[in-house]
Order: sequence, then C-alpha cells, then structure tokens
Amino acid sequence: MLLVIIRTLILYAAVVVVMRVMGKREIGQLQPFELVVALMIADLAAIPMQNTGIPLLSGIIPIIILMTAQVALSYVSMKSTKARGVICGRPSVLVENGKLVEKELRYLRYNINDLLEQLRAKNYYNLADVEFAILETNGQLSVIPKSQKRALKPEDLNISTSYEGMPVTLVIDGNVLRDNLKKVSLNEDWLRTELRKFGIEDLKKVFFASLDTAGKLFYQLKADPEGGRV
Repeated sequence: MLLVIIRTLILYAAVVVVMRVMGKREIGQLQPFELVVALMIADLAAIPMQNTGIPLLSGIIPIIILMTAQVALSYVSMKSTKARGVICGRPSVLVENGKLVEKELRYLRYNINDLLEQLRAKNYYNLADVEFAILETNGQLSVIPKSQKRALKPEDLNISTSYEGMPVTLVIDGNVLRDNLKKVSLNEDWLRTELRKFGIEDLKKVFFASLDTAGKLFYQLKADPEGGRV
C-alpha cells in the first residue's frame, strides 16, 4: 500500500509540473492538439498508478515526450501563421453581415439549433441582432452584435470617464502582502495607521483588504461579514 501511495504522489507531481509547463489555459480554451495531449498524459499517468509492476519511468518518459512535443508545436504555431493554420485550424465565420453562412455551417456540420443555443448562452436571443458570429479554433463562439443592439458606452454619449485600474490586494486572511504595498509605494506602517482610524489594531483580524486606484481602502474583518469601505 505504501508503494502505491508513493508512486501515486510521484506521478501526480510529475503531471502537475508537466501541465504547468504546458500553460495555464482552461480545458475550454485548449486547442484540439493540446486537448489530445492532456488526455493522453492522464491515461499514461493512470496506468503505472494501477499496475505497480510497470516501472515509473515507463509512465514518466512518455509524459515528458508528449510535453516536449506539445511545447514544440505551440512554439511553431506561435512563430508561423501557416503552421498555426495547419495545427490549430482557422476561425470560421458562421454569421456574416447579419446573414447565416450556409456553406460554413454545412462544412462544420454545425446546425442552426447549435448556433442559436450558443447565441443564447452569450445573451443574444434574436439572430437578427447579430452582425458577426465566429467559431474560434478552440470551439468557442465569438459574437459581434449590430451597432444598434450593442450595449451603450460612455463614449457613445461623449462622456469622459476617469481611469479605473486594478485594485491592489494588501491583506489576505491576516497576512500582509508587502510586495503589493511596495508596488503602490506604501508600507505596513501606513496600513496599520489607516486601519487604526477605524479601531482595528490587529492585522490578524483583517480577512481581506485592498486599495483601489482612487486611494480608497476596502477592508473586511474576519468577524464582519458586511465589511466596510474607508
């Protein structure tokens, strides 16, 4: 039993490292060849786990070979447009200028019900509202609505807006993220001083705190589900 546990942990660690090297994309964002590699790696790792008579290297070496092949193909497809078309395929336009492209739908064996389902998933319930619908190489559908049906934007009304950046996380579960404080040219003393204004003496009591680009500090105590904004 101990041998099985050790082999499982080793293979698990190997697969995790390999998947991290291959990238951070979700399953739904993988190209077809990347999905095939991921499935094959899972199968190769499962066989030595189940059969202790098979040497670990018999599972690890093929996994490393597949990882190397996947990284090489990704590099080639990144550098060559032609290779990318062969390896990953090309996006397919299913709706163009508000009209269904029947030839493309037939070629992809993509029926209208599938298209309507995907449009509803994107919150487009009327095909007449769609200017372009593009089936990407990873199988996801990108939708460009007609200009009359798109969401209203401030620039449509000639309204100028202020810059909105990403809030910086300063505290997570009582732990101060000092590197993030340095990024905004602040320090822990400043943070403690700001929190003391609201009766918070112990940083360990802070469940979460962040600073937005307007200089507003948001915090939530571990025992304060409502939170507060400074």
